[in-house]
Amino acid sequence: MTAKIAPPPNLTVAALAYDGLATFEFGIAIEVFGLKRPEFDPWYRFVVCAERRGSLRAVGGFSLRATAGLPTLARAGTIVIPGWRGAETPVPPAIVAAIRRAHALGARLLTICSGVFVLAQAGLLDGRRATTHWRYTETLRRLHPRVFVDPDVLYVDEGTILTSAGSAAGIDLCLHLVRRDFGAARANEVARRMVVPPHREGGQAQFIPRPVPPKPGRFSAALDWARARLDRAIPVAAFAREAGMSLRSFQRRFREATGLSPADWLLAERIGRAKELLETTALPVERIATECGFGAADTLRHHFRARLGTSPRAWRARFQPELKKLKNPLRRATVSYFPTLLDTERR
Repeated sequence: MTAKIAPPPNLTVAALAYDGLATFEFGIAIEVFGLKRPEFDPWYRFVVCAERRGSLRAVGGFSLRATAGLPTLARAGTIVIPGWRGAETPVPPAIVAAIRRAHALGARLLTICSGVFVLAQAGLLDGRRATTHWRYTETLRRLHPRVFVDPDVLYVDEGTILTSAGSAAGIDLCLHLVRRDFGAARANEVARRMVVPPHREGGQAQFIPRPVPPKPGRFSAALDWARARLDRAIPVAAFAREAGMSLRSFQRRFREATGLSPADWLLAERIGRAKELLETTALPVERIATECGFGAADTLRHHFRARLGTSPRAWRARFQPELKKLKNPLRRATVSYFPTLLDTERR
């Protein structure tokens, strides 16, 4: 008997709008939470709450008017803060007071990119882990030394406070929240409609600018080669041969491209595959451990605990959809994550 996901009682999502609004980050909130999705029941109710009355300027040369004001934040279950005007730009006391009040009443607070500075100025991140865009992590540390800044993750989930790195990491975090609220199947469907990966492994290091590789094609193919063999041992030397490189060049090139060592990347891929099987199949943990190259269930449990702070059984209970809806329980994921980065490098 699998556990069903219980969505939160308050499905109202409020996006904060302010003068100088970060347009793309605001659009992420609308795309994930604001679009009507009649195929899903229940689903979120979306509202935009303005910093002040009247017209608000947005990045890109246009303006907007919100349908609600700051008092509405107190009635929301989730508040999205899509960026902020600047790391050192003071947050108006009215916004600080409204967000503090909403959080005290139980609202979850989700920030995208520089939106983290709103929560930091409100004192809500003191003693908590948080992240932001890699360009701002040192500034966040300097201005708010009581915040535990994690500079290399795509997002941090602290329960009622969730922070993300750069703009695209905001998509990752919003999809993570959908996954938390409604399960993996629904989050995957939203991601499919957005044509984005439902979940990305790795941290921000992979996105820091690096020299463009002269011939990335065979390297990218080697990643796909490894993904197709996660159930087997993959020596780094064999991995390098598949990429057509010497071992030393391969290890250097691999870290430049992914931000990880080959061993860490393989572990992340195996854990990702294990999560997929736990969420979408009824396979026993022992079989999943074999399918993903861990060999023994105890090894899988060890890495799950170390990386995710939970067990495979608890992960399945939290995220698994109803199995009777699945026609092919051993289907493979069709989204490749790191080749997306490499394709970007080609362009």
